[in-house]
Amino acid sequence: MSKKIQDAARAEAKHIGSSSLDVLHSGAYLYPFKGIIFFATHKDLWGPFISRAGRTIGVGLGVTSVMFFFTYVPQLAIMAFSSGPLAAISTAFLVLTESATITNLLSRSFLVEDALVDTFDGTLIARDQEALVATAREIKSRGNGRATVARLGRMFTRPLAGLKPRSLLRSLLYLPLNLIPVVGTALYIAVQGKRMGPGLHARYFQLKGWDSRQREDWVANHRGAYTGLGIAAFVLEMVPFASIIFSFTNIVGGALWAADLEKATK
Repeated sequence: MSKKIQDAARAEAKHIGSSSLDVLHSGAYLYPFKGIIFFATHKDLWGPFISRAGRTIGVGLGVTSVMFFFTYVPQLAIMAFSSGPLAAISTAFLVLTESATITNLLSRSFLVEDALVDTFDGTLIARDQEALVATAREIKSRGNGRATVARLGRMFTRPLAGLKPRSLLRSLLYLPLNLIPVVGTALYIAVQGKRMGPGLHARYFQLKGWDSRQREDWVANHRGAYTGLGIAAFVLEMVPFASIIFSFTNIVGGALWAADLEKATK
């Protein structure tokens, strides 16, 4: 593992540790769990997920198969020194976690971007934020029993670009941190959580019409909250075989927080 990556990860984790009180006080880490409940109880939000589930599951199976074929034995050899007789089980879980992470990165970048945008916008409509969504897309009337996602029309602005290749590569380079028992995984979650938090509000920033400077200033002023949001969301998306559905519930959680922020400013 590159020493540069380890040093960068430790620096990120140290920064997160220093702002741990802000993370706890913000309460933003609860929104991914609120998103699970909200998504489960609002069936009209399920459409975008169901429409992409088949293809994403196919990618997940492919990634998992390749990861086990090429990385299981090498990682088993390393884990044998730290996990002893439990190395086989620990390595299998590690590979499943890595596969879930890669699958989620790929699906977010190439398969479910539009579906996640629809889910975010639909959640905002369910939380009475039609005016905010209407800044970027057409909103249909409530007639004919339409609710939330069914009311979403054409977009006036293009959806945000998917994960950039450089960001994807950086995420993959940090995967070896998981080979370090406990501490390495904690560092990996801390680094990825800090990155992921603001990403869950990318659509919110777009709806607000903020430029890059405004986004950066906002995130900097709410760093603890976004870090907490990102860590909780990332931990959920590390769950093997469930990462794709958690990517949708996390987006719902991000939208719920955005709705609460809007209400707090009025």
